[in-house]
Amino acid sequence: MRSLNSSVLKWPDRETVHRAACKWAADQGHRLLRLKRLGYFGSYARGNWGVGSDLDLVAVVSHDSEPFERRPLEWDLNDFPVPAEILVYTEEEWERLIRDGGKFAKMLAQETVWLYQR
Repeated sequence: MRSLNSSVLKWPDRETVHRAACKWAADQGHRLLRLKRLGYFGSYARGNWGVGSDLDLVAVVSHDSEPFERRPLEWDLNDFPVPAEILVYTEEEWERLIRDGGKFAKMLAQETVWLYQR
């Protein structure tokens, strides 16, 4: 966001983004009964965010008939103070991802800040 008193760009800090994400996660838990877990990972989870950082979200749902690449379309990400993206896994896909390992899976397992769990 642009400050009214100067031309310096200010970017929301981690706490502002975290509070918005907590509220949004609770709302999603009420909206979607199939939601099992919701959290964020990446620069806001690690604490090394900066101007231009987005919020990387991950959701685990009991089931979803949509192809993986279409699942984010159901999620309204406009309430965040920064741009946001979401990955949506079924419980089966999530368990397989974590079990099979790999660099991305290990990063998700270690750094995801879980905001909602059913």
